[in-house]
Amino acid sequence: MDIIKRNNVSIKGNGEQVILFAHGYGCDQNMWRFITPAFLENYKVVLFDHVGSGKSDWSSYDKKKYASLQGYADDILEICESLKLEKIILIAHSVSTMIALLAAKKKPNVFSKLVMIGPSPRYINDSEYYGGFSEADILEMIDALDSNYLGWSSAITPVIMGNPDKPELTQELTNSFCLHDPEIAKHFARVTFLGDNRNDLPDLLTPTLILQCSQDIIAPMKVGEYLNKNISNSQMVVLEATGHCPHLSHPNETIQIIKNYMDSNL
Repeated sequence: MDIIKRNNVSIKGNGEQVILFAHGYGCDQNMWRFITPAFLENYKVVLFDHVGSGKSDWSSYDKKKYASLQGYADDILEICESLKLEKIILIAHSVSTMIALLAAKKKPNVFSKLVMIGPSPRYINDSEYYGGFSEADILEMIDALDSNYLGWSSAITPVIMGNPDKPELTQELTNSFCLHDPEIAKHFARVTFLGDNRNDLPDLLTPTLILQCSQDIIAPMKVGEYLNKNISNSQMVVLEATGHCPHLSHPNETIQIIKNYMDSNL
């Protein structure tokens, strides 16, 4: 199998240190376009699309393999193996933060640092944990997604973006959602929103930066604090940015915080 073609891998930049960017649900590598130019001079930047997203090979989608986030984590490890990448910096958004965690847990030597933007190990509340949503909320959302994916996409993207003063970004996210195969998107949504990676957190030893937006309905402040408490080698920075996609809505702040972290931990 051609791993590079399968995940539509692209490589840019001039440095030796590799940064791999992993996009979130409903998105593709184009969502990093405001961030990557800031790193091209000093880093080698590797971008990819998860199978079923963007310009990946959708025919490679295997419902059994991707029944858990581990399938996506294995893809990342295969990309790194194919390109002979080691000690990379992995910058991940949303659900890909947990995919990154699983990849680093399985093969820690591949990664030198993780940057998690808007992470959540569990979206559903339980008696001792606040994830931001009740189980009924999530099941209702999945029912809406199953019955009318395009309508659900138009309704959920303003909530995800969380910046009503930037309607063009909400429209872009809506368009991105609508370009995905509905059946794959529905399956990925179930895996994402019904998942629970809390027990994996203590096993992550890779130095980790948690980027927490000041207001984020999808990944609230309490979730970021929970992650920071349960990942041993982590630090959390609260952005002034609001919403769930600061790399789109507030790229300059996002870039600066990431650069500060890299420079202070070399």
